[in-house]
Parts: sequence; C-alpha cells; structure tokens
Amino acid sequence: MVVSQSWYNPQAIEALRLEFALSNEYYAAHLPLYPFFIAIFKPLLGSLHAMLFVTISSTILLALSLYYLLVRFKLTKHPVMLVSVFLFLPRFFVVRSVGAPESLFIFLILASVLFFEKKQYFFAGLLGGLATMTKTPGILLFAAYGLVFLERVIVKKEFSFRFLWIGLIPLGLVAVFSLYAHQYDNFFAYFNTGGVVPMLYPFSVFHSSGRWVDTVWLEEIVLYFFIYGFAVLTLKDTKYRSFFYFPLVFLFFGSFVQHRDLSRYLLPIWPFAIIAFEKLFTSKKFLLLLLILIPAIYLYAWNFMISNIIPVADWRPFI
Repeated sequence: MVVSQSWYNPQAIEALRLEFALSNEYYAAHLPLYPFFIAIFKPLLGSLHAMLFVTISSTILLALSLYYLLVRFKLTKHPVMLVSVFLFLPRFFVVRSVGAPESLFIFLILASVLFFEKKQYFFAGLLGGLATMTKTPGILLFAAYGLVFLERVIVKKEFSFRFLWIGLIPLGLVAVFSLYAHQYDNFFAYFNTGGVVPMLYPFSVFHSSGRWVDTVWLEEIVLYFFIYGFAVLTLKDTKYRSFFYFPLVFLFFGSFVQHRDLSRYLLPIWPFAIIAFEKLFTSKKFLLLLLILIPAIYLYAWNFMISNIIPVADWRPFI
C-alpha cells in the first residue's frame, strides 16, 4: 500500500507519516506490479480494500489458469478437485487471503508456462517479464526456458529465433531497477534495502543464528524439500519440458535461501507438485483426509494471521 501511494519517492513516503520505523529504501524490496494494481482500484475501494481485492482477484485468476492448464494438456480427469486441493495448502491458504503478491506472481508464472508450451514465445516472455516485475524470482523462468531451448538444440538440433522472445523476462527486471534509479538514484537499490534475504549455500536455512531464521524448529522444511524434490524427479520425463525445468531451477536456488519462511518462498513449485502427484491428490483416501484436516488448516491460518499483524493504530493513510 505504501508503494502504491508513493512509488518509492522518499518525500512521498515521509509525507505518509507512517507509524512503523522502516527506511525509505526498504520499499525497494517490494516490486511494483502488485502495488500498481492496488493503485488502479484505490480510487474506488481505498488502498486497504484495494489490496485485498487484488489478492483475491489474483487467486481467482490463478485457480482458473491452473484449471485451464490441467484441461488443455489433459493432465487429470478431475481438474476441479485438483484445483481445490491446490488452494488449501496451509501456507498458500494464508498468503491468498492477505496483502501478498504470491497469487499474482504464481498466476503470471502459470500463464507464461502455458503460452510457452503452446509455443507462443512472445506471450510467454511478456508474462514472464510481468512475473519478474512482481517478485524477483520470476527471473528463474528465463533460466528454465533457456534450459528447455538448450535441450532442444542438443537433442533435436532445433533452433528458432522466436526463442529470443524470452529475453523480455530479464527486461522486466531492468524496468524495475530503472524505476529505482529514477526514484532512489540507485539502479541497484533492491540490494540495499536491508531486507534482501541472503542466499549463502545449499540448505543454509538450517542455521539457527541466521538473521531471518532464529530458530532450530525447522523439521517441516526438510519435508518440503522431500515433497518438491520428489515432484521434480517425477516430472523429469514429462513431454512438457518447462514443467520439469522450472521447478528444478526454482528448487535449486530455493535451497540457498536462508529464511524461516521458506515454505512461502517455494510456493511457485506447488502447482507443479500438484501435477506431479495428481493421482495421489485426487484419490478418495487423500480427499477424505483433507476434509478431516480442513478445520486444522483454518485454525493454523487464523493463528498465523492474528500473530503476524503490523502494529498500526491509525489506518487513515490507507483508507
């Protein structure tokens, strides 16, 4: 909401007279596309409700895009059931309900992958560039598509200049950094926010003294590595090569992230895990267990959100 009203201008940020003590440079850690959509709906709804509207709308678009992808490539006989399971992953259940860019980010990733597999590389690159303007890991689409093209060149001796449209993906990040150069006089302001998560070495999250870790209770992170790693291996032989290379690249770089909330950082792999484990997630046994655990998912979400509220007494700058 701060970005949607200030566009990173230090004077505009200070004019909001915010209650929380964050540096002006901190907001460069939050890329502009999600705030852009908040700004569009702000005149009608106000910043706070516009933020929630964008999150919910993005989640609806994400669910529809996943449904279309499942049907278009005939990945399951139960697309509605699979999309429903997708929406109730506990960590995703939280971020799709609050002010967070993950739903928009994952929607743009799936839309890009969809066009990529349809060999419409311009739209794949354009949507990938927009994903990169939402969250910086969107740049990993460029690496994943590059590996697909490299495989085609080596195995099938196939090359097309249309492949070059994926160059739109890094251009999205260049556009964001150019905005930072204008507002902060620093092209690399993103890396000077004090809020960039370190990426030190594989599995660096298992370091309790890390600034963004500060705990030894991390056993569920190992489970996430197992689940997503097994999903990648399961997708290794799929004919839709971006379905394999994107989660592979994302999991590889995700393993370097030193942050307690790694489950959120790895969420873009979740739709591909849904595809990999389609038979499990649409089985009667799993669905029965999901129904039994839905109260636990709601309790987890309520507990998480109640305990994770920014201390704001005066919401008038955001209404």
